[in-house]
Amino acid sequence: MGGAAALEKLVPVLLAFGGGVLLARRKIVPPEASKAFADYAFLFAVPCYLFGNIYASDLGALFDWRALGGYAATAALAVAAVVLAATASGTREPRAVALRVMAGVQVNTAYFAVPVFITFFGTAAPIFPVLLFQVCVLSLVVIAIMELGRAGPGAGGPAQRLGRALGASLATPLVLACNAGILLNLLSVHVPAVVLDGAAFVGDSASPVALFALGLHLGGAGLDVRGTTREEAALIAFKCLGFPLLAWAVCGGLFGVGGDWLTYLVLIAAMPTPQNLFIFAQRYDVGVALSASIVIKSSVVSLLLLPLWIHTVTG
Repeated sequence: MGGAAALEKLVPVLLAFGGGVLLARRKIVPPEASKAFADYAFLFAVPCYLFGNIYASDLGALFDWRALGGYAATAALAVAAVVLAATASGTREPRAVALRVMAGVQVNTAYFAVPVFITFFGTAAPIFPVLLFQVCVLSLVVIAIMELGRAGPGAGGPAQRLGRALGASLATPLVLACNAGILLNLLSVHVPAVVLDGAAFVGDSASPVALFALGLHLGGAGLDVRGTTREEAALIAFKCLGFPLLAWAVCGGLFGVGGDWLTYLVLIAAMPTPQNLFIFAQRYDVGVALSASIVIKSSVVSLLLLPLWIHTVTG
């Protein structure tokens, strides 16, 4: 895909995202409304989209195990790199390290990757396996570390805290929708067309609403570029440049992944830090300011680099 074509494809993304920023800056729509839009997308619209598309997909083609193995290996190397960098810089508290791993390795699937893939490729199907890996493995490890590091009378014992971590990771609407779609697909259970049409109708709104919510949030929070610390800059650079380059090298060079799947994996890796980072930081009271800054700034950097990545991996 040429540079001009990539920019043309980016217009709907910029329109939805930029509209949110503009309306929030002009105070036409209150920035606080971003939570309502984001909740609609995360809790309802995106799960509807995922369920319908996974149910109708060819799971054999969807779960390319070589591609997934390459991405898992990339993530493992990235986790090791972030842990080493964090400890070398003096951050050794396990929860703080886990938060930085999440910032550098996990990607914004629901609010960024799904809209981008729908816009550029007409489907977000390649995201499903990576989303499940991210939630069921990466997020589970991060939440487990956070729960085990909790203190206070209501924290409970290690087993209780690990149980909470498992429940929090696997009981999200995104995971439930994916698993329901996979299960009904495998069992060849007939889902009425009216249900699938309804899910598609709601799911079609996921992309613009998610981007609009992200724009509202950014428009209200603002962008303090001068206040960016060296650690923030390093994590954002790794997330937006280092991680996708590592995915390209590991998946393409070591695992022999090519064609469309290599394009998908590199672009997924190039997505920004997920908004859940800020939610986790608030919930566990660790690195709240750092998390908020990285979520906002990595979203802007990823959006700016998106035409470059599209042109590079599809050219």
